[in-house]
Amino acid sequence: MKSMNMSIYTIKKGTSGHSGTLLLLNERGEEVSALEILKTCEPHRVFAFDAPMGAGKTTFIKHLCEEMGTMDVVNSPTFAIVNVYDVEQPYKGEVYHFDCYRLKDLREALDFGAEEYLYSGNYCFVEWPDILSPILPDDTVHVTIRPLENGDREMIIGDW
Repeated sequence: MKSMNMSIYTIKKGTSGHSGTLLLLNERGEEVSALEILKTCEPHRVFAFDAPMGAGKTTFIKHLCEEMGTMDVVNSPTFAIVNVYDVEQPYKGEVYHFDCYRLKDLREALDFGAEEYLYSGNYCFVEWPDILSPILPDDTVHVTIRPLENGDREMIIGDW
């Protein structure tokens, strides 16, 4: 497994008047596209998001998928477990968005074919990944989101 350097970003709510707007700042405080994360983590395709409830996992994944060019409605797959989004160039194909919060055990994940999604070569964004840890690819990118006192979020990206 190729080891990755750890990267730290800050997620701020946008001030453009749109409540769903997010600003992503790199370690130097410069605004960057969420796609920068995909470019930095190339060729990795599976991203495991670890954060407390309400920290912004789904919101960030929604923002990322929209920047990837999906026209689909991106929302939490809490009850479906996996949502599939079609994305456009240059990420043409499908993105799989998992929410494993309601899974009771690994057997449930295996029953719905989680391994097929994870090893498909498509981007996979996994919320609450702990239950899938035995089957996650070795090169899974670990993303930790931590709420800060000022309301911003710190996002730390690296390997396991």
